[in-house]
Amino acid sequence: QVQLVESGGGSVQAGGSLRLSCAVSGFLYNRACMGWFRQAPGKEREGVAAINTGGGRTTTSDSVKGRFTISQDNAKNTVYLQMNSLKPEDTAMYYCAAARWLLETCPPIAGYNYWGQGTQVTVSS
Repeated sequence: QVQLVESGGGSVQAGGSLRLSCAVSGFLYNRACMGWFRQAPGKEREGVAAINTGGGRTTTSDSVKGRFTISQDNAKNTVYLQMNSLKPEDTAMYYCAAARWLLETCPPIAGYNYWGQGTQVTVSS
C-alpha cells in the first residue's frame, strides 16, 4: 500500500520560511517523480515543484522560483520543499504526490498516481 505522509505546514508571517516533508512508503521510490502541488480556496490545484527521484532533475514553477527549493533524501524516501520569503499568496493546502515515472522530466499533474492528505500553509501579511 502506497502512503505519502506530509508534515511541516503551519502559519507564518510574510517573509518567513517553512519546510515541508513528505515521507513515502510502499513505493519504488527511485524510479519515480515526486511533486509538490498546492490548492488555494476557489482555485485549481497547481504544480509547485517536482523532482525525478532517480536522476535528481528538478522543476519549479515560475511563481515560486528563487524562493522554493525541492530536495530529497533517497535513504529516507523523503522529499522536501523548502519555502523561503513566503508571501500571503502562497497560502494554500500543499500536497505531495508520486508518479511512477522513468523519463527525466516529470509529468504534469495528471501523471501523478498517489497523493498525500495535504498540509496547510498560511502566510499572513
